[in-house]
Amino acid sequence: MTGTRRLSQAISEGDGISVIVEADGPDTARAAEEAGAAAMVANGDRLEETRRATTLPIIWRARAGDRAESGAHAGADACLVDAHGFEDEDDDGPATVLYAGALEAGLECVVRVSTGEDLEAALEALDPEIFLLAPGDDDGPEQRVERVLDLLADVPAGKLAIAEVGARTREELEELERAGVDGVIAGAANVAALVGAAPPEV
Repeated sequence: MTGTRRLSQAISEGDGISVIVEADGPDTARAAEEAGAAAMVANGDRLEETRRATTLPIIWRARAGDRAESGAHAGADACLVDAHGFEDEDDDGPATVLYAGALEAGLECVVRVSTGEDLEAALEALDPEIFLLAPGDDDGPEQRVERVLDLLADVPAGKLAIAEVGARTREELEELERAGVDGVIAGAANVAALVGAAPPEV
């Protein structure tokens, strides 16, 4: 059952920015939790085994067309929904249906936005509480951080923001933290460097 591990609580508590780890299996999940990660991200094919390996909240990388009930049953605590194309979607579009189904299944929703247009469409269609700011891989790390900060400026006060920029250094993490980002998604190989220097969780 879900509902006992709240993603929003995990990333908003404590003094520092939260590190969320891409879990490619149970070994990664266990190691990341021991290193101090706040949450995990898992694809559907690794969701159940990741759930068995960690007590941390898990964000399920759902795809349009996936059924939210299946993610909840497999142990997800939150559902990632891509906002791209919301401006062209009606009330029965796949992303809208997934978002509504996730909320009905008791999952928190994280809405992924890459552009200002995505952000505007998501706010108008859904008004979500948690955003994943993910500008894409076309630019280098510095440019991705800059684009995240541009997006963050348009995120309304009171919403939570997670960044997906391929952060690898403490300096990048601190820049995002100073700007008001609540969490960052990192690869498993970077957890020790990012979490190890972070302020202790309260």
